[in-house]
Amino acid sequence: MSYELIALLMFASMALLLITGQRVFAAIGFVAAGAALLLYGNGAVELPYNQVFKLFNWYAMLTLPMFIYMGYILAESGIAEDLYKMMHVWFGRLPGGLAVGTILVMVIISAMNGLSVAGMAIGATIALPEMLRRGYDKVLISGVVQGGSSLGILIPPSVVLVLYGMIARQPVSKLWFAGILPGLLMATMFIAYIMIRAKLNPRLAPPVPEEELNMPFLEKLALAKAGIIPFAIFFFMTGLFVFGYTSLVESSAVGATSATLAALLKGRFSWRLIRETSMKTLAVSCMFMWLILAALAFGAVFDGLGAVKAIENLFLNQWELSPWAIIIMMQLSFLLLGMFLDDTAMLVIVAPLYIPLVATLDLGFDNQLIWYGILYTITCQIAYITPPFGYNLFLMRSLAPKEILLGDIYRSIWPFAAIMALTIVILMIFPQIALWLPEQINVKG
Repeated sequence: MSYELIALLMFASMALLLITGQRVFAAIGFVAAGAALLLYGNGAVELPYNQVFKLFNWYAMLTLPMFIYMGYILAESGIAEDLYKMMHVWFGRLPGGLAVGTILVMVIISAMNGLSVAGMAIGATIALPEMLRRGYDKVLISGVVQGGSSLGILIPPSVVLVLYGMIARQPVSKLWFAGILPGLLMATMFIAYIMIRAKLNPRLAPPVPEEELNMPFLEKLALAKAGIIPFAIFFFMTGLFVFGYTSLVESSAVGATSATLAALLKGRFSWRLIRETSMKTLAVSCMFMWLILAALAFGAVFDGLGAVKAIENLFLNQWELSPWAIIIMMQLSFLLLGMFLDDTAMLVIVAPLYIPLVATLDLGFDNQLIWYGILYTITCQIAYITPPFGYNLFLMRSLAPKEILLGDIYRSIWPFAAIMALTIVILMIFPQIALWLPEQINVKG
């Protein structure tokens, strides 16, 4: 059997196991271990074992539980809810003001957490019931929460960009800076879409009653204090890292410690908070670890098959594709894989095959791997929210109030998926949107 057929069989076996409902890490790991034994004999039993040491030698992996803990403790301590109340008052007079405020809260939460799941959980449990109570269209607001949560893996400190930086051997700080302008661009387009739809059809987003908004300016200013803590934590954490005072791991520890102190200052620090936050952090961190471990084993077998060279030969020599056509093919493959895998699994399985190829392409600008990291991240999030099997669609259904049905969720997401696809097109035409900031600032790490 040729190596190409073996590679195809591995992917087909993995897809079959995922379709039957097996856990992602178990499906990937089983196929990797089975293929290794068939290809290399009994000695290959050490392959998955060796990946454990490879995983634990990634010093940057220590940042994952820190960033996850930081996001959860800020959410569980009620700071995110305070942010929403602030946005409710400050943006209530705009067309679709509560939905606009939800997007802005999602931007801030992204800067606190770096995961789309946390943003969706907060939006679905806090923002959705409030907007439903005020008569907002359930299809519109379902899309708002899903679209807004997609900013979580793009705006720093993005956990996905940390993992990408480790695999692509690129500075995490540059990737973080590269994600800022595309993330703000996407958020701006979300807000513009909401306001235009609310202006054209006010029934979709009824205005907030004036009696709720008519409060003295000093009271509004007091509400604005809710945004000080997350902004202070973000700039303190990233500032120390960017200017070289702390390493990436130390910076994540600064963020986690600052979040704990913030909960203490707000009077919301308790044993229950620590217990629940720690359990959630442990669950998500272990999920990441198992996925990465299984995917590393899968990737090791693939490397042994010469998959990277095979893909390069297929795209460049056999199909004779142009560099930009290759980039488009890669993004389409991520959209397909995103129906079955989460972003972490895709990153550690497919990215090691694609990243060396991207580095060899002549796209006409420098820092191609930094730019491609942002492209990959947005594409993964589109895959997450694309029917029929998008991971976030079913997560949204489990979190949303019972009034919002799966059909509503499916209908709601298309405008936001289209905006995200438009963002990718813009970044392909104008790559400097992602590259300008990291090129201007001399960052480390």
